[in-house]
Amino acid sequence: MPWGWHNPAVREGSAEAPARYKEVMADPPEPQPSEPDVDAVTRAVLIASRLLVAVSVRSLTAVEDRVTLPQFRLLKVLSAHGGANLVSLAERLGVNPSTAMRMVDRLIAAGLAERGVNPGNRRETVLRLTDEGRTLVSDVSAARRREITAIVERLAPEQRTALVEALTAFTEAGGERPMPGDDGEPYPLGWSDTAAPLH
Repeated sequence: MPWGWHNPAVREGSAEAPARYKEVMADPPEPQPSEPDVDAVTRAVLIASRLLVAVSVRSLTAVEDRVTLPQFRLLKVLSAHGGANLVSLAERLGVNPSTAMRMVDRLIAAGLAERGVNPGNRRETVLRLTDEGRTLVSDVSAARRREITAIVERLAPEQRTALVEALTAFTEAGGERPMPGDDGEPYPLGWSDTAAPLH
């Protein structure tokens, strides 16, 4: 049996046959660079999150004798939203009202928060920051921002651009929104701000 008898490119004898045969014999395409798998990305995010947790903890060093990290989270929520009743505050923090009440009592005793009357509903008690509480939130937030800024400054310009794009995509995928404020700073450690609005 002549060579190529069963090769369609040879048997057909058409003008396209040589081209088709060359296509079959063409060099395979060059392999594309592999993309990081989900596990690799997850590990990278977890490592970065440990750094952010450490930064948040260090930012509280100057006030650690006055507030814990969970208590500072409560102060941060009150700073962002103003007055809040206990139930709404507990929902925002993801804790039960009794836990929120104990945290509030400690912050009131420390002079960082206070109870007041809701102007829109005189029968409702609202919680808000004192001037001292607002100063503490501002000082701690500034310390955290300074340390993160120092880390970002060590990156090359193209790395900063890539980081912004990656973190923006990540936070959007997770349903995170910036909290109200001039700097759009997220909640400490990235706590979500997707609960119902405070009343």
